[in-house]
Amino acid sequence: MSMRLLCSIHFQAILLLFIVNSTLAFLSSNTGTSSYFGGNETDYQALLAFKTKITQDPGSVLSSWNDSLHFCQWQGVRCGRKHRRVTVLNLTTRGLVGSLSPYIGNLSFMRVIDLSNNTIGGKIHNEVGRLFRLQVLRLRNNSFQGEIPANLSHCANLELLHVGRNNLSGSIPMEFASLSKLVEFYADDNHLTGGIPPFIGNLSSLQVLSLSYNVLEGQIPSALGQLRSLEFLYLGVNKLSGLIPSSLYNLSSIIDFSLASNELSGSLPTDLFLTLPHLEWLQIPENQFTGSLPASLSNASKLQSLEVEVNNFTGKVSTNFGGLQRLEDIIIYQNNLGSGDADELDFIKSLVNCSQLRNLILMDNQFKGMLPNVLGNLSTQLEYFLISNNLIFGKIPSGIGNLISMIHLWMDGNKFMGTIPSDIGNLQKLQRLFLNNNKLSGRLPITLGNLSSVSNMLFENNRLHGTIPSSIGKCKNLNLLDLSQNNLSGPIPKQLFAISTLSISLNLARNFLIGSLPSEVGNLVHLAELDISENKLSGEIPSSLSSCTSLEYLYMEGNFFQGVIPTSLSTSRGIQVMDLSRNKLSGQIPNFLDKLSLKNLNLSFNDFEGEVPTKGVFANASALSIVGNKRLCGGISKLKLPRCVTKENKKMKWHLAIKILVPMAFVILVVTTVSFFLLYWHKNRRKETTSRSYLRKSLLKVSYQMLLKATDGFSTANLIGVGSFGSVYKGILGEDGSIVAVKVLNLQRRGASRSFISECETLKNIRHRNLVKIITCCSSVDFHGNDFKALVYEFMPNGNLENWLHDLETYFGQVEIQNLNLLQRINIAIDVACALNYLHHHCPMPIVHCDLKPSNILFDYDMIAHVGDFGLAKFLLEQTNLKQSSSIGIRGTIGYTPPEYGLGSEVSTRGDVYSYGILLLEMITGKRPTDSMFDGGLNLHNYASIAWPNHVLEIADPKLLNNNDEVTGNHNCTPTNRTNECLISMVKLGLACSMELPQERWDISKAISELQLVKDILLGARI
Repeated sequence: MSMRLLCSIHFQAILLLFIVNSTLAFLSSNTGTSSYFGGNETDYQALLAFKTKITQDPGSVLSSWNDSLHFCQWQGVRCGRKHRRVTVLNLTTRGLVGSLSPYIGNLSFMRVIDLSNNTIGGKIHNEVGRLFRLQVLRLRNNSFQGEIPANLSHCANLELLHVGRNNLSGSIPMEFASLSKLVEFYADDNHLTGGIPPFIGNLSSLQVLSLSYNVLEGQIPSALGQLRSLEFLYLGVNKLSGLIPSSLYNLSSIIDFSLASNELSGSLPTDLFLTLPHLEWLQIPENQFTGSLPASLSNASKLQSLEVEVNNFTGKVSTNFGGLQRLEDIIIYQNNLGSGDADELDFIKSLVNCSQLRNLILMDNQFKGMLPNVLGNLSTQLEYFLISNNLIFGKIPSGIGNLISMIHLWMDGNKFMGTIPSDIGNLQKLQRLFLNNNKLSGRLPITLGNLSSVSNMLFENNRLHGTIPSSIGKCKNLNLLDLSQNNLSGPIPKQLFAISTLSISLNLARNFLIGSLPSEVGNLVHLAELDISENKLSGEIPSSLSSCTSLEYLYMEGNFFQGVIPTSLSTSRGIQVMDLSRNKLSGQIPNFLDKLSLKNLNLSFNDFEGEVPTKGVFANASALSIVGNKRLCGGISKLKLPRCVTKENKKMKWHLAIKILVPMAFVILVVTTVSFFLLYWHKNRRKETTSRSYLRKSLLKVSYQMLLKATDGFSTANLIGVGSFGSVYKGILGEDGSIVAVKVLNLQRRGASRSFISECETLKNIRHRNLVKIITCCSSVDFHGNDFKALVYEFMPNGNLENWLHDLETYFGQVEIQNLNLLQRINIAIDVACALNYLHHHCPMPIVHCDLKPSNILFDYDMIAHVGDFGLAKFLLEQTNLKQSSSIGIRGTIGYTPPEYGLGSEVSTRGDVYSYGILLLEMITGKRPTDSMFDGGLNLHNYASIAWPNHVLEIADPKLLNNNDEVTGNHNCTPTNRTNECLISMVKLGLACSMELPQERWDISKAISELQLVKDILLGARI
């Protein structure tokens, strides 16, 4: 056979094979069946296994993962063009909930896996290490637990490894030394322990190393200095100690250098910014560094942020910042910087050229001298200018009003003199103005009324004089104003009391104010502290003061107030400290004061007369001062007051009668005792013992008649609310007038008796600050002979969470409903979680509440949340089996009851966690789980899950966003971003607690830890 013929046959065979393969490939892509011609059954099955582990898919991303499409056309899946094998799995930020299937290790052609920003938990399986072609693995911001698998070292082509913001523990595997192609390694925000392994220095391709927010210890290995390609180094918030290895200062490629919040020490080399010429961000706060700032700082032409606060740096800041055109942040507070030289603040002059400067924070140092007059020429982008607690003197430079972007201006704790510049009123965005503890004089500028955004203004301890300008009443966002310890005079302007947002404090103490306290003070319904002490105010205490329902601290001492204490103050149940000393008040001390929650009461040096009460604060001599009132009598013995006249006379008559009758009675008693002692002594002794025992028990009991009287005949005027098994009334019980809540069981309602027994058994032996305290119970008959059962609780004056979330009318209209801000809602969530944690884990026998909902969350005077209504509670005698059938029926309330209860499963602590998750989502969205919008399969959980994480603000309660007064913190975390981050975390927590499957729900103890982190973020503790 000739060579030409062989070539012809070979060509025809190849052509035929190509046609067959092309036909099969065409069929496989158009038949829409599960016959994968040209595909791979292994990849198909591995993807289906991945899908089965996803329990929630709010965006229906995986709905396309079915036989109607070839798996290469499924959402998030990409395949190679030639071999039709899966090469990319990208499902980032899809709201997925579940775990990772180990079968993902069968996708042997995989090059990229990106599952970041979901809620996927469980372990990262060792099978991922079989993907030897894998180049990118992104699992960031999920809920993965356990250790980082050492098998990942088999992924020899791995370039990007992102496992940050999970719950991973253990140490960094030593096997990672073989990942020679690794470019980015993120393992931040986990719980990693041990040290930073030196082998990382051998990963020569590494450009990003992020290990912040872990528990890493020991020294930074000098081997990291071998990473010649390293650009971003993040090792902050660990427990690293010792010196920074000198080898790190030779990494000329470094852009971001962050070692914040460790225990590092030593000094910075003077040529730091010469050896690191590309440095943009130097972050080393909260360490133990010493010495002076590097002289080469003037050469840091690319520097954007210098953060060296909370260290021990000393000396003069002699840097010329004029060449640092990109500089945004200089944060060097809480060091010992300053030299005492006359020109030590001249470095501020060079900042005029830094047009991008946003934050200049120099407070808590030793800077001394006068501020340069160029202050008004600094960048109009400047938002934070903080120079508190230094030794700066002279006048506040004019032109400060040019800094129109200013949000915080803190100049307190210095030695400033002169007047407050009037152009300060140009700072329309200003929120915090602190000029206190200086030597400022002159009048308060009228232009202060232009500060429409200001919330805190502090001017105390200066030498200001003149009247308080009425224009301050235009500061409609003000919640703290302190003008104390000045020389202000004239009357208090009524406009001041039109600022309804004043909530923290209004302090006008130690001035020379005259006139009366205007009745308009009652407009300050949210105010917690009012201090008008040490002035020359006169007139009577206005009765409208009782309208300040949030008032806790009232200081009026050292004035000329006269008349009596108004009876209207009897409704001021939240007040804790009241000082009315050194006035001209008269009359009797009102008895209602002993019913208030006073921790300290000072009535000394007035003209009070009559009997001193003996209950409440009057029973504690150390918390009471009444000296200088010469016409008082009675009271407790420790006060050493004379007995009141009327009582003394009665006592004298009684003593006279005793002198006559006692001798006669004694003779009769002796004769009688001798005659009958031998006969009855044993019997009498036994009766006496029985009588005393009965007396002790009776003190714990209340009768139907007592409760009838306490509630004014169970009057509808005292009706607090109606529940599943009865009605709750407000009552005043006993001689001491204790205010209680009385729950009267409707025994005609099926299950009411069992609810009574359950609640008694549950509450009799448990105590916790976040549980409603039961005082006693009553099981008796009424006047018609019908059974009567009631429970007596500690009274909760601030209503329940249902009222606060949904603006419902509450207890007799005494509580004016306000919007709960984000911090308040976080605190409530923590309180409720702590109560459940106690019931589930710290009682002698675990208790399941079974009916957690907003109407069962009650608030005391301090808005501390208490969980109540244990009528459905159940003891867990042993570990429950979720598959067992229950004969008790569904426990709880529709919308809050976990789905497994409807299928007959036994109650469990995980059921309470489900109710808690729904409660948390309701607190964030403001929507009840029974809202009419939830139909057609949509529920509150799914509603929140669809919005999480990118659209959380769209579902958040509008009242929450309108009333969120955050505590601002670091400049990198603006209030808007911080609020958004907190809301995202809280919705994630609510979703994790309300998972459909009980075993996938978080334990309540984990919820507490997460909420504490959220609170820290909101308050700026975590930067």
